[in-house]
Amino acid sequence: MTGVDAVRREVILRDARVAYDYLVLATGARHSYFGHDEWAPFAPGLKQIDDATSIRSRLLFAFEQAESALFPEMQREMLTFVIVGGGPTGVELAGAIAELGRHGLSREFRAIDASMARVILMQSGPRILPTFPESLSRDAAAALTDLGVEVRTGSAVQRIDDDGVVVSDQRVPAGNVFWAAGVMASSAARWLKAAADQAGRVNLTWPIGGGVSDFGSSK
Repeated sequence: MTGVDAVRREVILRDARVAYDYLVLATGARHSYFGHDEWAPFAPGLKQIDDATSIRSRLLFAFEQAESALFPEMQREMLTFVIVGGGPTGVELAGAIAELGRHGLSREFRAIDASMARVILMQSGPRILPTFPESLSRDAAAALTDLGVEVRTGSAVQRIDDDGVVVSDQRVPAGNVFWAAGVMASSAARWLKAAADQAGRVNLTWPIGGGVSDFGSSK
């Protein structure tokens, strides 16, 4: 695809045009850092398989670093994992990391006890899984607590950097921070020069009276 003609209702390819009655844009999603894109290098998110592979590598490397650390305080920091966002992705990621430390890596190291990994799930609202019924939120919080996860609600992150996070003016040192707090649509609206909402989703009325969009490269 190299463009869209919303007036003639055609998708423009390099050497052809394809007519449509309805155009469905299913181009995926990206992370939203709520205006703090500078946090992205320190708090990767989980949206694609490559993201999952990268997070897995970070986790294993953290345990390896802790194994060779010279001081207990260094070990504690390297084995502290903060997940920002208590939606389904954050809840699942927090549980997976806790289980990895307790079970998956429990006998892999000599200098550290992998089960002592500290996992902190931070949610800005009053409960995790806010789009689900309250009973499920309570059950999820209880299950995570049983795994050893620290569930912190009402905890809006103020800063993320290479040393951890700042919440309520208090720093939480952490070797790894993972982002699961915000989602935006892909940049399709920008390609199409179309009106979009705050989450980047193209307005459903866009094709009516729209023009020709040429964004010059395959998407």
